[in-house]
Amino acid sequence: MMKDALFGGVNAAVLTAMNDDLSVDLDRTARHCKWLLANGCNGLAVLGTTGEANSLGISERISMLEGLAERGVPAGAMLPGTGTTALTDTVLLTRRAEELGCRGALLLPPFYYKNPSDDGLFAYFSEVAQRVGGNIRLFLYHFPAQSAVPFGIDLIGRLLRAYPGKFKGIKDSSGDFANTRGYVEHYAAEGFEAYCGYDGALRDLLQIGGAGCITAAANVCSSLSAQVWRNWNNQAGADAQTTLTAVRNAITTVAPIPGLKALLARHTGDARWTNLRPPHLKLTPEAQARMFAAFDACGLKLPAAA
Repeated sequence: MMKDALFGGVNAAVLTAMNDDLSVDLDRTARHCKWLLANGCNGLAVLGTTGEANSLGISERISMLEGLAERGVPAGAMLPGTGTTALTDTVLLTRRAEELGCRGALLLPPFYYKNPSDDGLFAYFSEVAQRVGGNIRLFLYHFPAQSAVPFGIDLIGRLLRAYPGKFKGIKDSSGDFANTRGYVEHYAAEGFEAYCGYDGALRDLLQIGGAGCITAAANVCSSLSAQVWRNWNNQAGADAQTTLTAVRNAITTVAPIPGLKALLARHTGDARWTNLRPPHLKLTPEAQARMFAAFDACGLKLPAAA
């Protein structure tokens, strides 16, 4: 396990609570963030894929960061997603995150134009690093199934050499552990932090020197993920990992964002948690029942709701 990682441990890819008119509900989102920090999370990856960030406008994203900070969510624990298709928006959002006290930002690649060259990506991230300046650390978001723009080993090496200390780590949501291992083997010795987006890989990643996880499932199972984190090198951790993998598999029997929101709605007794922005849709009653049954079969008991 990597020691002293900036966001080392369990990070939830935080769900965004929506009102019935599909505006962001800052009060409920902040309560959920605090519940996560009280129940196993070391950090909060807000404004990510699971948080429906790409369905939010840039002004909404800034308002969400400001609103969470105003409601007492520690900015130092937040790792906001600030990567957009527009260079200037990425810079604006990343700078505001640092002004609020965030130590890092998680950046998608510029994903609208497909098959960019490594030279093109290097140019984009060079502009971001130079224009953002400051002390905020930049984390790359490798999610080729959604972005269709991967981060290769060579590109990361170029960025690390050109901007020492600025590019601090990567979230790997590819589900390909060999790829995640490659990031660790090539760059962990330089302090580059690798985080898995797949809960089933957490213990394996910690055992080879990875930093932790940034996952959607942590919205409901952060306390279990923390057991794996604390016991990564013993049997208790192995046992917790078995349950964690089962929980993840249960959640992904349906579309994960509406599935997780349905679980939170059930746990909190607040049906508004099932609100999503299109094109996401609420689960059908049949799909919801199937997912609940699979989840309950794992035996995980959630901590008391916030």
